[in-house]
Amino acid sequence: MLTAANVHDSTVFDELVDSVPPVKGKRGRPRKRPDMLHAVKGYDYPRCRRFLGKRGIKVRIARRGLESSERLGRWRWVVERTFSWMASHRRLVVRYERRADIHEAFLQLACALVCFNNLQRRF
Repeated sequence: MLTAANVHDSTVFDELVDSVPPVKGKRGRPRKRPDMLHAVKGYDYPRCRRFLGKRGIKVRIARRGLESSERLGRWRWVVERTFSWMASHRRLVVRYERRADIHEAFLQLACALVCFNNLQRRF
């Protein structure tokens, strides 16, 4: 989801979780929700926890001021690595486009290039 620079990520948390597409897997009706959500301390708000609890999603969010985020390290590394791949495309680091659709198009193009380069290395 694309938001303004001065909007906290937790404000669109509900919409983001609801926009997750169905997970393909075993036979039968595809799952609509993930089993568990791992998140950083920035999402440690009671409304975020309530939202996930209502949907039956287990929560793994480090509590602000109490827990360390180190336990999320293995999962967070995947996200940070992906951000660094996107940061290799200068135009995405600083958003120059005023229109969201153009910025999103550049983001999708960068994702396609990252996937192409990874596939090219494997074969």
